[in-house]
Amino acid sequence: MDFLIPANSKKSLLIFSLFTMFDLILFGTGIGLTLLLLLLVSPSSIVGAVIDLAPAVITGFLVLPIPNYHNTLTVIREVYTFYTNRQRFVWKGWCVKDAFKETKK
Repeated sequence: MDFLIPANSKKSLLIFSLFTMFDLILFGTGIGLTLLLLLLVSPSSIVGAVIDLAPAVITGFLVLPIPNYHNTLTVIREVYTFYTNRQRFVWKGWCVKDAFKETKK
C-alpha cells in the first residue's frame, strides 16, 4: 500500500520554510538598530554592550522558530488575543432537542 502524504502548505508559504516577510523585516530592523547603536555609542562596559545588543537579541528571540508554532512572536500574539478578546465557544453535539427544533421550523 502506498500513501501520498501532502506537503505542509503553510510551511511552503514561508521564506526558508521558517520566516515570513514581516519576521525578516523585524529582525533586519533589530540588526540595523544594533549596528547603529554600536557605531554611535561604543560600549565601554558590560551594561553598555548589553544595551547596544538588546535590539538584535530581542528581535532574534521574537522570530526564533519553536515547535508547533511559527515563532515566538506568534505565540505571544495568540496568548494576548486569547486573554484580551471575548470569546464564546458554542458547543453543539448530538442532542435530541436540536433535532426537534429543526423539525418545527
